[in-house]
Amino acid sequence: MSDNMNNEKKSEGQLLSERLFKKEQCAFDVMDEAQREDCEALCGDYKQFLNVSRTERLCAGWAEEELKRAGFAPLDAGELNAGGRFYVIHRGKAAVAGILGKEDISKGINVVVAHIDSPRIDLKPNPLYEDEGMALFKTHYYGGIKKYQWTAIPLSLHGVVVKGDGAKIEVSVGDGEDDPVFCVTDLLPHLAADQMSKKLSEGITGEGLNILVGSEPYPDREAQNRVKLNIMRLLNEKYGMTEEDFYSSELCLVPSFKARDIGFDRSLIGSYGHDDRVCGYAALRALTGLEGAPERTCICVLADKEEIGSMGNTGMQSRFFENVVAELCERYGAKTREVLDRSTCLSADVNVAFDPNFPEVSEKRNTARAGGGVALTKYTGARGKSGSSDASAELLGSIRRLFNDNGVLWQFGELGKVDQGGGGTVAQYMANMGMDTVDCGVPVLSMHSPFEVISKNDLYMMTQAFGVFYDKFCG
Repeated sequence: MSDNMNNEKKSEGQLLSERLFKKEQCAFDVMDEAQREDCEALCGDYKQFLNVSRTERLCAGWAEEELKRAGFAPLDAGELNAGGRFYVIHRGKAAVAGILGKEDISKGINVVVAHIDSPRIDLKPNPLYEDEGMALFKTHYYGGIKKYQWTAIPLSLHGVVVKGDGAKIEVSVGDGEDDPVFCVTDLLPHLAADQMSKKLSEGITGEGLNILVGSEPYPDREAQNRVKLNIMRLLNEKYGMTEEDFYSSELCLVPSFKARDIGFDRSLIGSYGHDDRVCGYAALRALTGLEGAPERTCICVLADKEEIGSMGNTGMQSRFFENVVAELCERYGAKTREVLDRSTCLSADVNVAFDPNFPEVSEKRNTARAGGGVALTKYTGARGKSGSSDASAELLGSIRRLFNDNGVLWQFGELGKVDQGGGGTVAQYMANMGMDTVDCGVPVLSMHSPFEVISKNDLYMMTQAFGVFYDKFCG
């Protein structure tokens, strides 16, 4: 039956509502068979990425290898023409990659910025101790976590140690099939009456997140702290470490389980680190997938330290991204401040997905859904939008048209009800440089937990969104 015949049977109000009301769509209803196949291939690669990129250092290393494979070269390797591909790895924890556009850089650039750090458990500077025949690590958690979620699960150890002689060694234990793992122990329910009467936030304390690392004593019965000594013996044999080397190390614990499909229909992915490596992965994949020279220069930024306020020289409150832009401007006779003022940024960070198990924290009309496409977030923050850049109507209109014209399924989402809580992204720091900025990312269930959940289709749509933004957005 033709559309005209269908329309003849509809009332005036039905026709008017179709014309005026926004249609909420599901990705399954708009993706064809070829797109679904592409989506599955993309998600398979993404799961492999998650399994090897367990920390920001590992993620930056993965990015460098992918960029080299895609024909990108270090920025200081030489001059660039339109279509020239460049990258900078910053202190081993952050990355900037780009493609020079056909337009003069003075007209502005298109930037997608994501962060590649995730909540985790860090070792304290002097972590190793022995108590009642067990060796443990003292820790300090990194980012916003529910501490009780990190007990009684397998954890792997990753990071670097700089030894007394200056040698730097990489540590990775727990991800191999035959590797040992580590854990934080918890009380059995039979003895947990006092613990379970406390608030969730108090049941497990920060100082209680002690990592079990061994129990075998050193054979010499005359030695002191024999279990601790045996652990140090093993670390010395494998890495050449002494206890003092912990002071010049960066070691962290992350969940050791792998990324897995979720559901009978395999429509979702569960993993540690979706926040925000899902956006970082999509941003880099979209950039490396571009062919030829885009109209405007395109830059992908993978930043560190967002989970603790973007501080430090690898976070977005530092100048590492701005310095890369300044170098490009110096090469091509542009002014950095003018370029940034004429630029547009997608702050690629995840948002909450509506969870039917916890409907009370969300305002349904303004919350993103898993499977509903990429989530645009006009503002984040808390308590009256505090800490948010609050994207302009003009920018949102431009992005909306871009996505609609290029078949990208999108939705709007806030981070919970007003005064329920809140959170922030790097959007405010990008906007502080003068760029038009809006948050754009994937909705996530169980965010900041050891096992977060996303829709495969949302990852696909986000990769498409970043691709058309790089290639077709003209300010």
